[in-house]
Amino acid sequence: MPTADISPVHVIGGGPAGLATAAALKERGVRAVVLERGSDVGHSWRRHYARLRLHTTRRWSALPGLPIPRSAGRWVARDDFVAYLERYARHHRLELAAGVAVSRVEAAESGGWRLAANGGRVLHASAVVVATGNSHTPRLPEWPGTAEWGGTLLHAAEYQEAEPFRDRDVLVVGVGNTGADIAVELAARGAARVRLAVRTSPHIMRRSTLGWPTQAGGVLTRRLPLPVADGLARPVTRTVPNLGRHGLPRPEDGLFTRARGGSIPVIDTGLVRAVRRRQVEVVETPVEFTADAVRLADGEEITPDTVIAATGYRTGLEELVGHLGVLDEDGRPLVHGPRVHAAAPGLRFTGYTNPISGMLREIARDAPKVADAVAADLAAARLAAERAEQPEPAERRRGRARRRAAAEAAAAPAEPGSAG
Repeated sequence: MPTADISPVHVIGGGPAGLATAAALKERGVRAVVLERGSDVGHSWRRHYARLRLHTTRRWSALPGLPIPRSAGRWVARDDFVAYLERYARHHRLELAAGVAVSRVEAAESGGWRLAANGGRVLHASAVVVATGNSHTPRLPEWPGTAEWGGTLLHAAEYQEAEPFRDRDVLVVGVGNTGADIAVELAARGAARVRLAVRTSPHIMRRSTLGWPTQAGGVLTRRLPLPVADGLARPVTRTVPNLGRHGLPRPEDGLFTRARGGSIPVIDTGLVRAVRRRQVEVVETPVEFTADAVRLADGEEITPDTVIAATGYRTGLEELVGHLGVLDEDGRPLVHGPRVHAAAPGLRFTGYTNPISGMLREIARDAPKVADAVAADLAAARLAAERAEQPEPAERRRGRARRRAAAEAAAAPAEPGSAG
């Protein structure tokens, strides 16, 4: 393949992981095109609720090559982070194809990859980096009876602010950081009643303790054995009041043990105070909806006007790459970062972890590693193509002919009478 014919690398997703990887590729002289389904970078971030602030520090939330400005504060707000992503794309002069939604990635017969996109587009890539993120497809539980229920049911992805829910009775389902933030805001901004449905009580942490950010502890202890890390975290978790009598007891499992299993601690942005003041009531999780009520796991029936399901997201990768054998049973990539799966060399995933050390920090650390691996693959492919184009030297052809003749002579049968 002539060097000029090598297709660009396509990075699917214009969020932090995609932008950081594209910038790192450009720095290494590799042309990368960012394919973003939205009208601009940071599509998923623009849809998050307006109250959102990063729980990771400004310093450890920046992408390689451009700091987040100090004016954004220590805990960056949603709109400030979106503005930073826009500035990042301009600063690195990234090649962005907005409004391009890729539906399927397939290996091309001639090498590289073939991408099917909206509008009948067919794109060709020498390598593909998938960076569509964890918050791609809202996950809404299939509760029985929701079709007959007379109230309003929505996913947290549809929630923007509290004002539409003023004077309403709201049940928030899920006590991750999103559910906790929404419940606190509803209680503070005029909802008539706020309940928070909890299946498993989480660890609750302060954003910082005596000026020391919780994220820093996660960074320093992330590689320690779990019993050691759990032991070091225990005194910090106990600085938060025990809400056991309010329905949120401290978990028996250690913080890092929980985090390793995917249960990241809830960062307190007012939940503890709201629960202690009974502005947010903790209840069991829903199991069934009826025409005029919601039945909880303990048998209680409640009658909220609105149910907001802060029940997380799926990666939504099944249609895109599920046929390639690179996903686990939950639809998550089997390999991550610079590694590739044997079934799909040249296809990589980044931005699909949520470690206690901070997702954005790990994205920033992964980007140069992914770019190095992609650049090395392309250099090897380019070298092989160049060698295939070059005629074989005459001396090498004569040597190969002599070796073939010698081998044929050795294999020929001996003539009669030539022995003994």
